[in-house]
Amino acid sequence: METHGELHRAILNNIPDQAWLKDTESRYILVNDAFMAACGRSEAEIIGRTPDKVWSSEWGRVYLATDRAVVASGVRRRYEESRPGADGAPRWFDTVKMPVRDELGRIVGTVGISRDITDRKRSEMALLDSRAQLRQLSAYLQTVREAERTRLSRELHDELGQWLGGLRLGLNYLETQPDMSPADQSAHLQTLKQLVDETIDAVHRIAADLRPAVLDELGLHAALEWLTESFAQRHGLPCELAMPEALTACLDSECSTAIFRIVQESLTNASRHGQPSHVRVALDLRDGHCHVSISDDGRGMDSTRAGQGQRLGLMGMRERALMLGGAFEIDSAPGQGTRVMVRIPARSVPGARPAGDAPGGAGEAGWSCAS
Repeated sequence: METHGELHRAILNNIPDQAWLKDTESRYILVNDAFMAACGRSEAEIIGRTPDKVWSSEWGRVYLATDRAVVASGVRRRYEESRPGADGAPRWFDTVKMPVRDELGRIVGTVGISRDITDRKRSEMALLDSRAQLRQLSAYLQTVREAERTRLSRELHDELGQWLGGLRLGLNYLETQPDMSPADQSAHLQTLKQLVDETIDAVHRIAADLRPAVLDELGLHAALEWLTESFAQRHGLPCELAMPEALTACLDSECSTAIFRIVQESLTNASRHGQPSHVRVALDLRDGHCHVSISDDGRGMDSTRAGQGQRLGLMGMRERALMLGGAFEIDSAPGQGTRVMVRIPARSVPGARPAGDAPGGAGEAGWSCAS
């Protein structure tokens, strides 16, 4: 009999999961090393005792109840459970309990195996959370898109409609006044020209809000100069830009657009939520990646408790970086300002000459896309 016990113990110890044998009264008969490690007790402290004497009273009652259910029904039970690990953090287990029968088919005990599935559960929960966040982000982007369409509709109607309406009235007036004196006609035409100029300015401003032409025509450096200067003028807030101009050649259109939008969103968040006295935007190239930092000295925030719109805005920036194989981090605390940090792989503009390769010189102290 002892030989059988040693054999059973050897078999159980070759199972990496927690394994045990109990009698019909839920007393432990045999346990393996993984089980002893999980409950933090020696074999002598376990054998002959029931679960309520081995585990906490709460979990002991649960295990006694499931043991009784298996013995009473003669049916295998499988369930997932969560209990604190050695470090106090919750851990998940997939547990199976089965009846043990003798040669006459009578139930003489139970056998159980419990597998640690914490990593799998965390992955599942992270996936579910990610899906929920993406649904929220999609809804948020739809709301932002509709708000932008409403704004454009209002500006087109209120501004362009007003200027174009004024032009139409002015032309109608000229048409109905064939005998107008040259001086009056000239003055009237000058007024119409002013309306045309204002209309053109409104079109340029609306187009720039949608996507600044300078980003496509002159590159990221010029676009960020325009953005930071506009931000400073609009909010009366110093906004510093530190970026080597030659970095533009190391970023293709997709990277430049993502960086521009991330900086734009960060500045919007700073003005709307941070109440800073100074903002700094810095870009440089290290290890083949463009590193972007947007920092302010505002009131900061608890990023885990950010407002819904702000949290989804941060999520949108993170998604932009991840889609390009990059990374996104935010460092903020109440009263300590906010720093947004982005890392995106540099992808050179096709046909662009890296800085440092210009004929007759070494660029900015040898700075190049490979630096």
